[in-house]
Amino acid sequence: MEFSFSLFYLLPITLISWAISERLGLVFAVLGSCVWIAVDIWSGNRASNLFAYMWNAAARLGSFLLPVFMIRLNRALQREQELARTDFLTGVLNARFFHELAQMEINRSIRYKRRFTIAFIDVDNFKTINDTFGHTTGDGVLRNIAMNIKAHLRKTDMVARVGGDEFVILLPETNAQTAPVVISNMQRELLKGMNENGWSVTFSVGVLTLSDTQISVDDILGKADQLMYSVKNNGKNNIQYATHPTEDAYAMNLDL
Repeated sequence: MEFSFSLFYLLPITLISWAISERLGLVFAVLGSCVWIAVDIWSGNRASNLFAYMWNAAARLGSFLLPVFMIRLNRALQREQELARTDFLTGVLNARFFHELAQMEINRSIRYKRRFTIAFIDVDNFKTINDTFGHTTGDGVLRNIAMNIKAHLRKTDMVARVGGDEFVILLPETNAQTAPVVISNMQRELLKGMNENGWSVTFSVGVLTLSDTQISVDDILGKADQLMYSVKNNGKNNIQYATHPTEDAYAMNLDL
């Protein structure tokens, strides 16, 4: 009785491709095919002609390469999905995917009667950075801001870039008492990072805390945006808070 030992080749090739790299998996696939031919010749299992050897080798190599290419295809699809969800410059979420996540949070808030907070952040005087240092430095500033925002938030919080120099943050399970602590600490750290790098920018922030209520994502962002512009119209570098549906707005001055 003859048994096929292809599984003993496919399993390590698959594991190597998945855990290490597809390139190394490709190398092992070729080696596996060559070893199989050598074993056939050594064991006396000779084919009638050279073409038969080549055909069998190509067929085995094809079967060995299949898991390698499947893993490569799967990772390529994952990268495409990631690119479709993130901002190409900063690596945070893009506006489109943020809308989807925010809508899910609205639905969750309505169902479970939970509060959440949205913060709209505008980088004050960002144009000055581009005009003074160039767009390459400006891009670096935006990446630094995105990195620092993520570093000072919880893993469950979400940050997205929704404009040239505008970011928005979604804070699940965050009420009107907790939001000022989180946002003011985050802004303070952002300003510290800007000062350390000699970048003369500040941050105007509008913060809206919502309870379970029917409201669209666009309406939420519009209200938070209005709060942010209220800050900019009153001197910039400040935070203004409000709640919905009561919408009692108040500002928090920073003593920095």
